[in-house]
Amino acid sequence: MSNEQRQQLNRDIIADFRANGGAVGGQFAGMDLLLLTTTGAKSGESYTWPLGYGRDGTRLVIFAANGGRPNRPGWYHNLVANPEVSVEIGAESTAAVAEVVEGAERKRLWDSALQRFPFLVDFQSKVPWEIPVVVLTPVVAPN
Repeated sequence: MSNEQRQQLNRDIIADFRANGGAVGGQFAGMDLLLLTTTGAKSGESYTWPLGYGRDGTRLVIFAANGGRPNRPGWYHNLVANPEVSVEIGAESTAAVAEVVEGAERKRLWDSALQRFPFLVDFQSKVPWEIPVVVLTPVVAPN
């Protein structure tokens, strides 16, 4: 799949997600998806990405696997540079702070994720670097 085709697929998934309260069809039907909006590391523009996710208490967990392609995904570079993000799940949207986790916490979250997302093993086998695990902590507005 070309980069242009991948971008069009993402646009279609985002439109489907927003039109159907977070439910999408096709290859992602039934999968827990969120929309992550980041600020471009270089451009400063907003970019939205559909991603599968897991949960760790109140935090959301995402993986910068990029489908096993040889480079990390654009959203990863964006949130490392600008960790304040927006997350949409279903019809709800919230601000969050992104953090790349390492060490024992990364291992715990990675091992837990392999139960739900066994394809991550395949993605990891295709790249020489450790796939980053990112937690998104919702920002609770003060009352």
